[in-house]
Amino acid sequence: MSMSLIECLAATGELAEAFSDQRVLEAMLEFECALARAGARVGVIPAPAADAIAAAARTGDFDIATLAARAQRAGTPGLPLAAMLAERVRVCAPAYEVYVHWGATSQDTADTAMMLLLRRCREILAADQEQLERALARLSDEHAATVMLGRTLLQPAPPVTFGLKAAGWRASIRRCWARLLEAFEEARVLQFGGASGTLAALGDRGIAVSEALAEDLGLRCPEAPWHAHRDRVAALAAALGVYTGALGKMALDISLLAQAEVAEVSEPGGAGRGGSSTMPHKRNPIASTLAVAAARRAPGLVAGLLACMLQEHERAAGGWQAEWSTLAALVQSAGLALASMAEAAEGLQVHPGNMRRNLDATRGAVFAERAFLHMAPVLGREAARALLDHVCARLDSEGGTLAEALASATEVAMPGDLDSPDAYLGSAENFRRRLLSPQED
Repeated sequence: MSMSLIECLAATGELAEAFSDQRVLEAMLEFECALARAGARVGVIPAPAADAIAAAARTGDFDIATLAARAQRAGTPGLPLAAMLAERVRVCAPAYEVYVHWGATSQDTADTAMMLLLRRCREILAADQEQLERALARLSDEHAATVMLGRTLLQPAPPVTFGLKAAGWRASIRRCWARLLEAFEEARVLQFGGASGTLAALGDRGIAVSEALAEDLGLRCPEAPWHAHRDRVAALAAALGVYTGALGKMALDISLLAQAEVAEVSEPGGAGRGGSSTMPHKRNPIASTLAVAAARRAPGLVAGLLACMLQEHERAAGGWQAEWSTLAALVQSAGLALASMAEAAEGLQVHPGNMRRNLDATRGAVFAERAFLHMAPVLGREAARALLDHVCARLDSEGGTLAEALASATEVAMPGDLDSPDAYLGSAENFRRRLLSPQED
């Protein structure tokens, strides 16, 4: 299935397919068939009824456009789906039509279908996450000693290494991924409660059918139905939002480093990638652009899902209906940001020469902190700071380097390598190694 134009900048092809009409229909029918099998296993419906329902649940026999139109009128897809499935059972095995959707309510179908769809999405995300982690670890190791400007408030600061920066991206994204996996697992639960969440239609067999149904679908069986208790969904949404934000931070850094005036990294290019409709010279950081866009969308989607926690009594009016498309959009945003950053990291070009050029362009001003540490014990804190403020302010107009200016401005001895980036990296390499260490995640 191809993506629609409206979603081409908001989802990957795989995640568009994961929430396609066909996949949603398959998930709902999977619930209905598993429900029939569980009912037959426990003895609340005849065994042949489960076979008849499974035989009638061929997705190709359902008109999705008609189902969608009826779902809008019904306020839920579960009701018209059950009716359409019953019609097909009636044609082949009329005696078993009554057992379609036995004991369930329409929200059971919708919520459980979403859990099945999310399980597939987690698999898609996991593959891209592995690629991203591997690429960032490689970049970090390759550039462990590649020195570059640190930047605070977008201004030059003492040096760091690109290896440390890449390790920082990786560690943050790994932490967020671990929390996201926990949220996926917590949300991997069956929804089956019937009309009011008591399974009263199944008498004393309700819990037995629930357990059999959960086992059949590979979901966890919760303590009780959760129709109006959306904390698991909200927690998953929050984890997706934080995860997308971590990916967006990496994307924003790459975008800034790829500016022509900085030119310290370049995203992978290729035909149709990163060009401009009017400026042939441009090489835009498209992967980072898509990831930043996804990270800007995510907070609003998360807020919408948190708002859905306010649900009335045993079943809400409009609560889960607001969740369905919003949760799908949030998962797709996270997936697009992840796939984009995996692509960027895999092919990222790092330009150490430009990094050194930008360092040298400060004429040593970024080592004023190091000079202060030598001067303050001799001159006093305030005097040392005043002298450095004066010297740094005159570097641009008078030229030279900080080391040269200080040699004529003070008798305090400075280290011979005052403006050597390699001599002022502190614990950068130790931090890099710790960030890459699995024990630190």
